[in-house]
Amino acid sequence: MTERRAILGGSAFEERIGYARAVVDGDRVHVSGTTGFDYATMTISDDVVEQAEQCLRNIGAALAEAECTFADVVRVRYLLPDREDFEPCRPVLRRCFGDVRPAATMLVCGLSDPRMKIEIEVEARRPAPPLPAATVLPVTPVEAHEPPYYAAVFTTVRTQDQSDYGETSAHLEESVKSVPGYLGMDHAQTPGGLGITVSYFRDADALKEWRTDVEHRAAQNRGRAQWYQAYTLHVAKVERSRGFVRADAPQGPAAG
Repeated sequence: MTERRAILGGSAFEERIGYARAVVDGDRVHVSGTTGFDYATMTISDDVVEQAEQCLRNIGAALAEAECTFADVVRVRYLLPDREDFEPCRPVLRRCFGDVRPAATMLVCGLSDPRMKIEIEVEARRPAPPLPAATVLPVTPVEAHEPPYYAAVFTTVRTQDQSDYGETSAHLEESVKSVPGYLGMDHAQTPGGLGITVSYFRDADALKEWRTDVEHRAAQNRGRAQWYQAYTLHVAKVERSRGFVRADAPQGPAAG
């Protein structure tokens, strides 16, 4: 299930009408049509340029609470009752969007309050979470074992919602060590976001014991519901294995 949460901006209109200043839906952020009211005082300037500046301040605050910025905006819509008011606002708008170049639409239409001279609505896409720090990954591969044995190759693309993932993963890595016939685990993460975990087991019975472990199955279910955008599992029987470690290779986290 993707994350969905509402962001309130403090406008009296939100309470009266029943809407949020913005809604975060996974990696998407939808900011409602926002006018030039100062929501702290519920006052509004008579000048359209000052209204545009306040619109952008209100939108910027909502984006910040959604953990993104104007640089993440992908679409903007401008709504004005008077088309002649759009041109004087352009320099203000260009300061926010000139380098971003989102898709944009300008509409001439009536607004809900005659004091309102411009309304701005934006959509943004939150940046992907940073990859795990290299220091949490193993610094040497699992050693070669005498064949035959089994390798379970688990490849994943994660969602934005990774709450509790790190703790659960660390706990499972400790738990699997108690399975008789467990040989070790390798991890890798590509710059593009593909995660690869390879677990090694002495025989099919050891692999089955881990596959049917209650905590492991619960984590699998949560992964499908929350943590993974997509994943694949390949199970292979290893019939050939060899390895090499340089004699003067440094040990410990510095090797990464």
